[in-house]
Amino acid sequence: MDEALIRSLTPGVLGVLVRRGADFAAAEDAVQEALVEAVRVWPADPPRDAKGWLVTVAWRRFLDAARADTARRRREDAADEEPPPGPAASADDTLQLYFLCAHPSLTPSSAVALTLRAVGGLTTRQIAQAYLVPEATMAQRISRAKRTVSRVRFDRPGDVATVLRVLYLVFNEGYSGDVDLAAEAIRLTRQLAAAVDHPEAAGLLALMLLHHARRAARTAPDGGLVPLAEQDRGRWDTASIAEGIAVLQAALARDRLGEYQAQAAIAALHADAPTAGETDWVQIVEWYDELARLTDSPLVRLNRAVAVGEADGPRAGLTALAALDSSLPRYTAVAAYLHERDGDPTTAARLYAEAAAKAPNLAERDHLTRQAARLNTGRRR
Repeated sequence: MDEALIRSLTPGVLGVLVRRGADFAAAEDAVQEALVEAVRVWPADPPRDAKGWLVTVAWRRFLDAARADTARRRREDAADEEPPPGPAASADDTLQLYFLCAHPSLTPSSAVALTLRAVGGLTTRQIAQAYLVPEATMAQRISRAKRTVSRVRFDRPGDVATVLRVLYLVFNEGYSGDVDLAAEAIRLTRQLAAAVDHPEAAGLLALMLLHHARRAARTAPDGGLVPLAEQDRGRWDTASIAEGIAVLQAALARDRLGEYQAQAAIAALHADAPTAGETDWVQIVEWYDELARLTDSPLVRLNRAVAVGEADGPRAGLTALAALDSSLPRYTAVAAYLHERDGDPTTAARLYAEAAAKAPNLAERDHLTRQAARLNTGRRR
């Protein structure tokens, strides 16, 4: 069985059923049954037209379910209208599925899960593993999301910004389970960028490629975090960097700047520097200024404070930091770094220890704890 082929065909088959009048939840169930049948039949008897086979079987499963459900008697008339076997229509419904799965009535976590299931073709088990939750919990979440979008018209205009936000969340979910969600997000975003004329879709794709290019260098052999300045740049994926920069340049040339393009520009400047010491921090601060203007995000201003500390010195960075709310996530870690750069290891060690206690995950906590220990050891010598 070609798993990549199955996953690429799934959204198109689902789209055909929805266009024929099946509600989203019933159509998705029918497609899953067709996929199970394909796993059973195809190894011994592969079809000449894989999509057409899946559409035919899924439609029959849907009609069988409709006939058995007295609450759906009105759909029984469709049984006589089953299209004849043959090649499926070539219309691409994937884009509409993106917009359905990113419907504003869904919570972000539900939208991400439904996108991975309906558009990404992942199983409930794979999604549950990625989220580190029980499969039954994820099944309930997906079922609720399907019921919600079943009430939405398939031809309702979609919100590209919402779809992009969902894909951004998918990318940030991490790398747990059987499926690499970062790579999956890149695959889906690449499809979306090819389907819509929107510079922010390209900007998000560029951002993902540039960040993903550094993945191999982000962790040490013991699993510890490696800060950007200490990463082995020879381990960065130069092909992904080149593609990301090319995609970004094409998007920026359209002069419709958005937050993903600005973030990608910052990532590109980091990727373009041969060494950490050669990073163009002045330009990075300028891009953070643009990003702050676009988003008005306090987290963006927090990252900007770090860049200011690199471009204009740690005192300038601490001044920028002082204007922000100290309860922001990672505020204390940034303060520790800037105080260390400013030659105050005592304050930095104390702040690193405080930041470790607030860290959102084990890897970050261990890294900050090691930073505090390093400075405390140095002071005792």
